[in-house]
Amino acid sequence: MIHLSASGASEAFVHPALFYRGQADYLAGVGGFVRAALAADEPVLVAVPGPRLDALREDLGVGGAGITWTDMTRLGRNPGRILAALQDFADRHAGRPARIVGEPIWPGRSRAEVLEATRHEALINTAFAGRQATVLCPYDVLGLSAEVVSDARRTHPTLLEDDKSTLSPDYVDASSVCADCDDPLPEPDGGTPWLAYTRGELGEVRAYAEAWARGTDLSAARRGDLVLAVSEAAANSLAHGGGSGALRLWSTAEAGAGAGVGSGVVAEVRDGGHLADPLVGRRRPALASADGGRGLWMIHQLCDLVEIRASDSGLTLRLHIAAS
Repeated sequence: MIHLSASGASEAFVHPALFYRGQADYLAGVGGFVRAALAADEPVLVAVPGPRLDALREDLGVGGAGITWTDMTRLGRNPGRILAALQDFADRHAGRPARIVGEPIWPGRSRAEVLEATRHEALINTAFAGRQATVLCPYDVLGLSAEVVSDARRTHPTLLEDDKSTLSPDYVDASSVCADCDDPLPEPDGGTPWLAYTRGELGEVRAYAEAWARGTDLSAARRGDLVLAVSEAAANSLAHGGGSGALRLWSTAEAGAGAGVGSGVVAEVRDGGHLADPLVGRRRPALASADGGRGLWMIHQLCDLVEIRASDSGLTLRLHIAAS
């Protein structure tokens, strides 16, 4: 298996997909990248699913020095949270090469999660453009669908496979990938009522969400997350979405559509807004930010999955909160 040299990477951003077949392949490719970073005395972030994390720890046989270990099944449960974490790591080591292993898609993820993770992979190229960084993304070609592997060829400029490193002939601009990720959102089963709201009615929206959540299986903490996320989404409608919007809520135990993260609830907010910057909410906003990015970033931190659909007629946010 080819070893991607961290210290020998270009000054520009490098974003390779590593296609692996089995654990030995994985440990050779990812382990080789980590060892190269450590040999060059460069900090490295390893964000991969838990079982892979344990195997790498054992194979590398090293302590925590120089490596930040992160279970991607927790960090990346909502793919919209990943990019901010990667950029935070790079920012903490400003002036040094950022070496990152990120595996946002693994067997068993729902289609909705895979679409948002694919969107994340495309947006990495925009977010890190011009930075001295390498983000290596492993893909389990034996466990993932052909469609997922095909999309990886579109989101990564470089491919590592069968002991070879090649430029991807299928690589395309992030905007094309993101457009293809905008599958129509499935409708929930049964009649789910809408609550229309306008300026001055944010309190009513919050009270409606609180009352509805008390009838669900959510814990008190998760109910609080739901109410806060709905409040932030509605506030964005009033400030940036034309001054009005509509909310509907349903339980994934009652409705078959869009469960994504398993048993829990879904809140959907629609308004007349537009999303000019696809990175809004996926990167940490500056403290002085007043462009609406802070609310969407908070929503990503609170929710287990966030689906966003932008059209000429407005913006739809579908927020998933898992029961546990």
